[in-house]
Amino acid sequence: MSCESLKKRLLAHLDPVETWTPERTAGRSDYDLNPDAERVQRELRPAAVLVPIVMHDDGPTVLMTRRSDSLASHTGQIAFPGGRLDPGETAGQAALREAFEEVALDPGVVELLGLGDPYETGTGFLVTPVVGWLTKPPLVAPSPDEVAEVFEVPWDFLMDPVNHRRDYYDPEGGARRWFWAMPFEERYIWGATAGILKGLFGRLYGDEDEPLSAAAEDAA
Repeated sequence: MSCESLKKRLLAHLDPVETWTPERTAGRSDYDLNPDAERVQRELRPAAVLVPIVMHDDGPTVLMTRRSDSLASHTGQIAFPGGRLDPGETAGQAALREAFEEVALDPGVVELLGLGDPYETGTGFLVTPVVGWLTKPPLVAPSPDEVAEVFEVPWDFLMDPVNHRRDYYDPEGGARRWFWAMPFEERYIWGATAGILKGLFGRLYGDEDEPLSAAAEDAA
């Protein structure tokens, strides 16, 4: 019932996976909350992440990872499985490949439902969110070189605007930088990951008269 409601909403509001092209442009970015920040003109590097929505008896969740502390960049940050596109890959293919490499998620258990808004990061990537549908919790095994932890966050938590915070940091010698954050228990979801989730919320519920009620109905 509610699971079917959510699936229908995703299919209705996301772009079909087969419509992806390298020419897609950013619909969201790190600059949305920082319109005065200096923006380097450069060719963005294509990347994709998988946003795996997992069905449970008590409601859907989103599978996420905490990056390994040994990585050279974004150490310990909360992320979706994903990375750069290989030559000739589509966003959907890259998202499934990266999820398999990072957490051993079997591509055969993932139904790709659609694409969210491409997201431009301040580090020069254009990230395509690829939403996947899993009918039951998957077997996963994090790759220790890339992933420290795999966990799930309730869909209704992530789609509740009460949990969407504007946080900031003050870089040394630079202007204040704002970003979206969705702290969950002891985990701090922020930056591009939170921005992508905020973009999904806008796509799915932004045109609802009562978006919170609609999101709660999908998550019930």
